[in-house]
Amino acid sequence: MPLVFYLFLSKGIYHYSNLPILTTDIVPIEQLENQQMGVTFNEKLTILCFLGADVQKAEATLFNLNETIYKRYYQKPFFQIIAVAPEQSKEEMKQVLNKLSQFTDVKGWNFIYAGSSKIDHLFESLDSPFKLDETQFSEYAFIIDKKGRLRGRKDDEDTDGGRLYGYNMKAVSILKNKMKDDIDIIYYQWKKSAEKLKRRQRKV
Repeated sequence: MPLVFYLFLSKGIYHYSNLPILTTDIVPIEQLENQQMGVTFNEKLTILCFLGADVQKAEATLFNLNETIYKRYYQKPFFQIIAVAPEQSKEEMKQVLNKLSQFTDVKGWNFIYAGSSKIDHLFESLDSPFKLDETQFSEYAFIIDKKGRLRGRKDDEDTDGGRLYGYNMKAVSILKNKMKDDIDIIYYQWKKSAEKLKRRQRKV
């Protein structure tokens, strides 16, 4: 039995070895105004979060995501985090990014600033059961694949209806277990797809 396959079984996540696509028609990040040049969902594994205008509220969740997810994956190919925030919070968010940079290589963090209607439009296109609060903050982070599709679970045992659209950034245990496992699944899928393509090319 291959070692990687054994690890999936031993972690109890083989059941999710084809991480479901939950939403396909997500607004391209390029449609948000004042975005950083070259930031895209295309050909990236993106963790998408919405920080809102209340920096104190956002900071704790952002640091949880940084410590639990970003530091584990930022050196892997295609990985990035996109943090969306209202234009009026730009200067304060820059200070948060400066704090992160004191103990983290922030090359994979992308802060995108936009007007409220653009942020609402992007969030609503995820077609999740969640809502942004009055500051346009969400405690949930989302996994977006290389084709700009929302990935998650369809039979999560802790979620009503079984559909897991986003991962609560306030809960380190969810980030450490469910989100990490699901990111690993996507990388595993990509690895197996690349191996299959190489085998086909050798046969030609």
